[in-house]
Amino acid sequence: MEGWQQQPHGFARGSDETAQRQVRRIILSKWSGLLAGVMAVAAVSGIIALVTPRVHASYLLVLYVLAVTAVAIVWGTGMAVFTAVLSIVIFTYLFVHPFFSFDVDDPSNIVGSAVFLATAVVVGRLTARLRRAAMESARLSEEQSALRRIATLVARSSPPSAVFEAVTREVGLLCGADLARMERYEEDGMVIGVAAWSRVPGQLAVGKRFSLVGPSIAREVRETGRPVRVASFAGATGAIADEARAIGIRSSVGCPITVAGNLWGVIAASTKGNEPFPANTESQIANFTELVATAVANADSLEELAASRARVIAAGDETRRRLERNLHDGAQQRLVSVMLHLRVTRDDVPAELPSVRADLDRAGEELAESLEDLREISRGLHPAVLTKGGLGPALRTLARRSPVRVEVHLNSEARYPTTVEVAAYYVVSEALTNTTKHAEASRVEVVVEEQDSTLRVCTRDDGIGGANPRLGSGLTGLRDRIEALGGSIEVISPTGHGTTIEVSLPIDRQVGESAD
Repeated sequence: MEGWQQQPHGFARGSDETAQRQVRRIILSKWSGLLAGVMAVAAVSGIIALVTPRVHASYLLVLYVLAVTAVAIVWGTGMAVFTAVLSIVIFTYLFVHPFFSFDVDDPSNIVGSAVFLATAVVVGRLTARLRRAAMESARLSEEQSALRRIATLVARSSPPSAVFEAVTREVGLLCGADLARMERYEEDGMVIGVAAWSRVPGQLAVGKRFSLVGPSIAREVRETGRPVRVASFAGATGAIADEARAIGIRSSVGCPITVAGNLWGVIAASTKGNEPFPANTESQIANFTELVATAVANADSLEELAASRARVIAAGDETRRRLERNLHDGAQQRLVSVMLHLRVTRDDVPAELPSVRADLDRAGEELAESLEDLREISRGLHPAVLTKGGLGPALRTLARRSPVRVEVHLNSEARYPTTVEVAAYYVVSEALTNTTKHAEASRVEVVVEEQDSTLRVCTRDDGIGGANPRLGSGLTGLRDRIEALGGSIEVISPTGHGTTIEVSLPIDRQVGESAD
């Protein structure tokens, strides 16, 4: 496109306009430095004029060092030298005999002025260097603090969205930008904003997909894999350029984010002002992109682990369902059939053979007990009532079978994803089992409710408490199941005050399985 030029670190439009802005800024800075030097010398001269009736003027020349130092702190060595020379000229004209002329009667005054000039120049240069060193130290300290904050988030395995938002904010603040955005490349060739920050009115879009048609940071980074700059979006076409002009962005700088050797995304800082970003901006941003890459890699690993755990749990549930069906349709039906035949055979035995009939009765009782045991095993594998009726009927069945009185409060009879219902069922089942065996409780309350796309399950008993969630394979297995679904479990069991188990299960977003 006309006006856009490829550069070593990216591309720019209107380079002449940028150069003109830089020249104007330099000129303005020099004029402000000259004015500051003149005003500082005038102020010191006024002080010397007030003091000379009591102190000889030659002792007061050193006061001009204050003016030189003040100018050097803000405007650097060049303006400090100008201020030192101006100080000698003004001092010679106003306070060296003969007054109001540049003639000098005493040669020692010339030597003193030369010594002062050299001293002032050295002081100015040292002051300017110290200022630059202090500014660089402060910048590095601020950058390291920001990097530590992000590194802490990454080390804590914080959600990627939290890391993205924090990185975008830190990059924007560190670069002195007005806006910043992190974008992720999509497989279809588009880019989507994943985090944004702004300290001015207007916000870059998040969650919106953009095509890479027309000039943009995202397009050039994808094509070159290197940091790029945009000096102006004036006259550029494309959705990203349109957005930049609508918000008032004048220029941007961006760096690629590479994960495991592949280009993952880009982070860009933008300004509404005319002054371009400093030359080291790309290196500052690059330090953060490495942390973003680590966070993305960690998140991918955690997601793969969660998906693997979910697949294992789903496979186990399916195996239990299959075993339950096989037991119900196979072994149980055959045992029922054998019981019926046994009863018919017992009824056909003559009354004069009471011992035979008694033996058949005992065999029938043992067969009935075996059948009941098999049914208990079947229910433990996977409750058929949960599959057929849902969570409500299944929990009420658990309550009826519990030796401890159980109150079930279910706010909805809606069906949930299979993995959610199974997890909630086993939470209550394990809680009732532990209560019966260990809690010495007289009452259990079960509360199930849906809040903000989350199913919350809570069991409370009035037992002796003191349960240790780290002990026992039951709670450990529940924790694995719940965390694999992206949920959380908390066990609260103070000694003497009962045990509470609180579980949160996301409904809408499931790892490895969609809602039924």
